[in-house]
Amino acid sequence: MIRILVADDHPIVRSGLAGLLEVEPDLTIVGEAADGAEAVTRATALRPDLVLMDLRMPGVDGVSATRTITSTLPQTRVLVLTTYDTDDDIVHAVEAGATGYLLKDTPRPVLVDAVRAAARGETVLAPPVAARLVSRLRTPPAPPPVNPLTPREVEVLRAVARGLSNVQIARELFIGEATVKTHLLRVFAKLGVDDRTRAVMVAMEAGALPPPT
Repeated sequence: MIRILVADDHPIVRSGLAGLLEVEPDLTIVGEAADGAEAVTRATALRPDLVLMDLRMPGVDGVSATRTITSTLPQTRVLVLTTYDTDDDIVHAVEAGATGYLLKDTPRPVLVDAVRAAARGETVLAPPVAARLVSRLRTPPAPPPVNPLTPREVEVLRAVARGLSNVQIARELFIGEATVKTHLLRVFAKLGVDDRTRAVMVAMEAGALPPPT
């Protein structure tokens, strides 16, 4: 017998799900919860095999409740049943430890089979949810911004941003004036500019040079 706790903030939805599942000979509803906090409390007390969890609930939401339940009750599975299929909702629920993610328009036979599968620890995903996860995994993350400037070039450009002349920069950095000019020419080439002011602006916009404090 699979023991189920139903967590949803709508009483009609809870009673509907309970009635739908209770007719199955191997499924029994051991409790209901109206929000995430109650879901955690009742799951801790009842130790169900499965929590059928809504996401958007007042107070403690379904993701937070899922995270607590899966971390403190490793034998209890959580199957999300919600109307929301945004990328963030899906990823947050999966990261919190949910075994499955279904939408509330799931046909009754599919839901019943999914409850059994999730109780066994199998991953259960609604087709649109699976498609979103696959798409997200296939999209390579954006590479972190790369600073094209060397540390010395950044030092020179910082001094330029403070209004120092080449002579003053050379004196402050203990390098020759010709070396300062060489660094600036390299900075211009890397940033695609041809003057000092533009070099400072472009470097700040690109994150290669922090703004002056």
